[in-house]
Amino acid sequence: MLDVRRLRMLRELSRRGTIAAVAQALAYTPSAVSQQLAALEKEAGVALLERSGRRVVLTPAATALVEHTEAVLERLERAGAELAATRTGPAGPLVVGAFPSAARAVVPAALARLAAEHPGLVPAVREIDPAAVADAVRAGELDVALVHRYDFVAAPPEPGLDTAHLFDEPMFLAAPRDLAPRPGAADPLGRWRDAPWIMAPPATRCGTMSVRACEAAGFTPRVRHVVDDFATVLALVGIGHGVALVPQLGLVDPAPGVRLTRLAMHRTTLAAYRRGAGAHPAIAAFVRAVREVELPPIRAVD
Repeated sequence: MLDVRRLRMLRELSRRGTIAAVAQALAYTPSAVSQQLAALEKEAGVALLERSGRRVVLTPAATALVEHTEAVLERLERAGAELAATRTGPAGPLVVGAFPSAARAVVPAALARLAAEHPGLVPAVREIDPAAVADAVRAGELDVALVHRYDFVAAPPEPGLDTAHLFDEPMFLAAPRDLAPRPGAADPLGRWRDAPWIMAPPATRCGTMSVRACEAAGFTPRVRHVVDDFATVLALVGIGHGVALVPQLGLVDPAPGVRLTRLAMHRTTLAAYRRGAGAHPAIAAFVRAVREVELPPIRAVD
């Protein structure tokens, strides 16, 4: 019989590429992971790993075994969800991951609703970049996490994870009130092609979205500031240092000198959890609570 814990290690190795990364993700020592994978090879009766420089490469047999592992882990999640449903309501710990703007504007109201409706549930929030969510959820560090997707940025499905749609936010063009746009341009972004831009780092989804949206409007943005915090972005816009794209949840107390223009673009927020766990009472209750939260209103928009 193949050991599920060892199969999980093999699955993580297929995603992370090194023994050290697996050990860090699953809170083991590298030697312990190596020993467990060696034991899994003995259980399987075939070679599962090959060395390639400093990395470990899975054999074809191991790759096939990982595919079966995904199915096994999904069935175990489903079984756990069904067992939890036989208890009297959602209860126990629930570790929630959230990106900063949602953690500030949505999660507290959702947790307040959960506390009123399910006092036996004990949620704990961990702020995390959406790019790191998949590994954290698969490794069991998080039970459920909020992730976002932007227009212009494709988000392929993550192996071993399912998602549930929560809400959509409109995107806004934030510009200084005393900075005039380029006349004659019909596209709301094209009007600002000559302005300096404030953008998130290129490696982030927000940064990628901003560049691609500008390119779709026919220009390459002239980036002045690279900032990954919407409050700081709006402060820089307010003193006339550039323009930026900001989602609704990022528009917390913008300065009076900021002009907002709603765009035909959106950011979508989803709940991500291990495949098969969507019916778990605690996760289902959290998803419902977030869906029932009203997004904060936006002040006057031009």
